[in-house]
Amino acid sequence: MIKPDPTYPIAFNESAASSVELNRPLSEDQLPLLVTGIAGVSGFNAFHYFRKKFGDQVIGLRTVNNWPLCGEQIVGCNIEDEQAFQNVIDKYQIRTILNCGGSCALKACELDPAMAERVNVHGIRSLLNVIEGTDIQLLHLSIDLVFSGTSNGNHLETDPTDPVTVYGRTMVAAEKLIESQRPQSCVMRISLPMGISFNGHAGAIDWIQSRFAKNKPATLYYDEIRTPTYVDCLNETIEEALAIRLEGLFHAGGPVKLSLYQIAQIVNRIGGYDPDHLFGCPRIDAGPIPPRAGNVTMNSDKLAKALGRQPFQNWPLDPKHVPDSRDWHYDRSFHSNNSLRNIENELYKRPKL
Repeated sequence: MIKPDPTYPIAFNESAASSVELNRPLSEDQLPLLVTGIAGVSGFNAFHYFRKKFGDQVIGLRTVNNWPLCGEQIVGCNIEDEQAFQNVIDKYQIRTILNCGGSCALKACELDPAMAERVNVHGIRSLLNVIEGTDIQLLHLSIDLVFSGTSNGNHLETDPTDPVTVYGRTMVAAEKLIESQRPQSCVMRISLPMGISFNGHAGAIDWIQSRFAKNKPATLYYDEIRTPTYVDCLNETIEEALAIRLEGLFHAGGPVKLSLYQIAQIVNRIGGYDPDHLFGCPRIDAGPIPPRAGNVTMNSDKLAKALGRQPFQNWPLDPKHVPDSRDWHYDRSFHSNNSLRNIENELYKRPKL
């Protein structure tokens, strides 16, 4: 079992992870499965999801210097180190790769473009070089921030990319490498995966919640709009896409469009935190570093059509948890107590209504 950050009060509970019975699960010839980037929200939750189903046939990859992230079948390796990555592929006889890796820290990427290029682009180049000439299946997770959000959102896969950040530009470059060198791969652009992270700092909810829990203010943007998803839905969607060997580029955003300010409202109210600690502003007031995208919401109809079903439920699932005004979080008619457990049950995990 992974050892969580001792300062973070929620540990991943594999037995409690909700899931649905898929008609098309992974087959034996697609295993072993390697999940890279398990320090991030999507990778951390995917690793546990697949480990619960397939046990030691699932291997997790973390960066070498992230030694606190340890446990059975967890390997330290930087994929930009081509020889080291080759050794992992050979040792575990990997048949499928779910690539959740990369540096998504917007400010760090802006301040160190060389690092962003090394991790997000050269890492993909190394991965592609290692699996060249093999029949290893690849599903790569990209991001909605390949768009600037200066249009009206609801982006299709055919829309031109125009990122405003170094992170977004490196993710576009990674997509292009995969398209040119391994077009039989599947690339999914995700938005904000809502679930627990290993260290309690990597997720969209984590930072907001940590500010409120410490009685510190949090300022979020009215006009940066995303399409978040429960990681439970994302894991099931990834498995089904792998099972049917989906190829090409797909948007994997949820049905509900929410601004970062609205997401913070939800965390504030469901957690029962002081509503006076939440502040909002337009992204133009955010300062130059990092630049902020606008409406980067995605249309996921292409993915739904390929799977034959709507892959994502609403986040948050209960419609009463969706803000309808900028003062919505002041209403404490439910979840009035200060409880991280409320956030865990309603926002980190897909609840059963």
